Amino acid sequence: MEACWRKSPNLSFFKTLTAQHNFRFSSSSPAANPQTVRTKRYDGLLLDAGGTLLQLAKPVEQTYAEIGRRYGLTLTTADIKQGFKRAFSAPWPEKLRYQGDGRPFWKLVVKEATGCAKDDYFEEVYQHYANGDAWHLPDGAYESLMHLRDAGVKLAVVSNFDSRLRKLLKDLYVLDLFDAVVISSEVGFEKPDAMIFKAALDQMRVSAENAVHVGDDQEADKVGANAIGIECWLWGKDVKTFKDIQDRIILSGSSAS
Repeated sequence: MEACWRKSPNLSFFKTLTAQHNFRFSSSSPAANPQTVRTKRYDGLLLDAGGTLLQLAKPVEQTYAEIGRRYGLTLTTADIKQGFKRAFSAPWPEKLRYQGDGRPFWKLVVKEATGCAKDDYFEEVYQHYANGDAWHLPDGAYESLMHLRDAGVKLAVVSNFDSRLRKLLKDLYVLDLFDAVVISSEVGFEKPDAMIFKAALDQMRVSAENAVHVGDDQEADKVGANAIGIECWLWGKDVKTFKDIQDRIILSGSSAS
């Protein structure tokens, strides 16, 4: 989940334009193409955060190693990667992995992955991932989300994450695009629990059969969403870009001449 923020060359342009002129880009405008009819397959889109909407600037093992050198860490990135996978997938004794700021869980993961239990090291790693610089949006995500909003599709983030998530979404200029941001540490349920999906549907006021969820985890995302009646597309398999998502939700057709 600690799955670079590179500013899209168009992002500042879009942000400034929308803020100053309340402008919206939408190819559904009849003036753009009077013979094109656009229809929505879904009224709502739910998105996983880490690994789907938010991508890491660098592999986690590289970041852990680079910061760790200042604290005497000598493990190779390969060793850290294996340690991280092992620690992240280990059973967690509490109901929620992420409670509040998630520090207890992440402190254990960092220690197990690197063998370093220094508090200063953990805090530097933790704060690194609390800033948008450590993440980036997939190519075209901002534009596709705006297009979907303009077409009337409700948007939600549904994520097993801690309290850093809202700041990250704000740092990446997408927080205000969402009708709902449902975070496990706030609602007390983690995917695949049906309650976290239900919370998003309730906030969006969209029914399960009229929504689709996109995430990168077979169990947490696909099994969880399907259990409540929401279709799910796996990121990297069913859809590989946000344009793919957009095109599968907004269907184009030619009107009769």
